[in-house]
Amino acid sequence: MRLYVNGIGMIGPGLVGWRDHQAVLTGTSPYRETMRPEPVASILPPNERRRSSDIVRWAVHVAQEAIEQAQVNPREVATVFASSCGETDVLNRLCTALATPQRVISPTLFHHSVHNAAAGYWGIATGSQQSSTALSCYDSSLCAALLDAAAYVHIEGGLVLLVAYDLPPPLPLYATRPLREGFAAAFVLAETPGQHSLVQLDLSLSDDLSLNVTSMEEAGLETLRSTNPAARSLPLLAAIAGHRATPVCLEYLEYQRLSIRVTPCRS
Repeated sequence: MRLYVNGIGMIGPGLVGWRDHQAVLTGTSPYRETMRPEPVASILPPNERRRSSDIVRWAVHVAQEAIEQAQVNPREVATVFASSCGETDVLNRLCTALATPQRVISPTLFHHSVHNAAAGYWGIATGSQQSSTALSCYDSSLCAALLDAAAYVHIEGGLVLLVAYDLPPPLPLYATRPLREGFAAAFVLAETPGQHSLVQLDLSLSDDLSLNVTSMEEAGLETLRSTNPAARSLPLLAAIAGHRATPVCLEYLEYQRLSIRVTPCRS
């Protein structure tokens, strides 16, 4: 399947913003890991921003960045939100509350416990009534979201906003799901090229497990890629930032790879 990327959003340690950190992804500027960033998510109304969780703000922040770069009306864009774990902090707090004698659950926490919380906040912020999917496929969530978005674009037409995001779980969940750092990325995808198209993506599935999964040359970025499912998008982001035709191979299922041919739309 062929797709076109019209806008990108990105946030992670040392990678706050797509426009300002492309050189870091390509290795022409050094990568400096910083403290965990605090996303703004300014598109959220004040009340919703105050009630929102950390992971919602990360997802909405990159979604807003991608939409603004693509210069499209968010009301006209379908969405696919993907997270391998979702609201682990909320889950931990709910389980902790249920373990107390009172077993009192906060309505706000319960409201955030659903897997489509980020998608819901995005819909509130933008007023969009377009199709919205929230999915989780553990470590394969990014590739599953890419395939889902590609299928939607080719069947329904129009634009799709793909948002992948994951934050480290709190203790004790971290012991069984040790995501080292947070990361989120967003892509505005289209079926046909347009004025703001950055690259063309040709997607194909392969059962050839001898294909090497594309990694990051910089050690810090490779650690991030290998320890956060959403950060598996880093090789794709680096290929786009490089402005040259590049093959990217992403690990999908245990028996499949997702191969992506990245071709620039403009120099």
